[in-house]
Amino acid sequence: MKLTIIETGLVPEPIRGDFEDYPAMFRHMMSGVGTYDFDTVSVVKGEALPDPDNVEAVLITGSPAGVYDDEAWIGPMIDFIRAGAGAGVPQIGICFGHQILAEALGGKVVKSDKGWGVGRHTYDVVTCPAFVTETCPPAISAAVSHQDQVVSLPPGAEIIAASDFTPYAGLYYPDAPALSFQCHPEFADAYSAALYSLRRPRIGETLTDQALESLEIEGDHTRLARWMAGFLAAHQRAR
Repeated sequence: MKLTIIETGLVPEPIRGDFEDYPAMFRHMMSGVGTYDFDTVSVVKGEALPDPDNVEAVLITGSPAGVYDDEAWIGPMIDFIRAGAGAGVPQIGICFGHQILAEALGGKVVKSDKGWGVGRHTYDVVTCPAFVTETCPPAISAAVSHQDQVVSLPPGAEIIAASDFTPYAGLYYPDAPALSFQCHPEFADAYSAALYSLRRPRIGETLTDQALESLEIEGDHTRLARWMAGFLAAHQRAR
């Protein structure tokens, strides 16, 4: 399967030289759970989105942008998601990707009055879709970094992970088909720590310290990668 990664954000400039870019993080993660050919389209660098009829599967990265921002590529991205859903292209969204999928498919995203979500967050697993072939755990933990949240469930979406802080942390759209998570399973702990430390002035001293300490909790990043691989396998398009 060819997995087209849509790059919607860049690693912050002060730490860009120390870490791989977001598409590379996803290539590393997904190569550990399956065999894929990868393509990258960087809308944040001005590259044009492909024709949805010519892609096999899509993964949308995180971004510092909000779905409500006045970025030239956001409107076309929403149109691309809707066209992909109409064509039956399996789509995965992570953080911003999770949010723009929800917005494009009938939900609502806002900058949450709950403030920053950072550190290792733990979500209750509400349900495991059929493509999850392993024993369904009661909860999953993963790194997060976000202020925006999905606040209205899109029609046809099923909640697969939730917490009091993030009620729509994981969504599955059987008919689109699409799968999305608010968390960042692609983030290595070293990158998460560097990102939180860089954003300390914005996040605040106490929350940053709590976020860094929470990285001692074991994450389920590989488990979530397996779920993503299972989703792609279950919804592979006939060519």
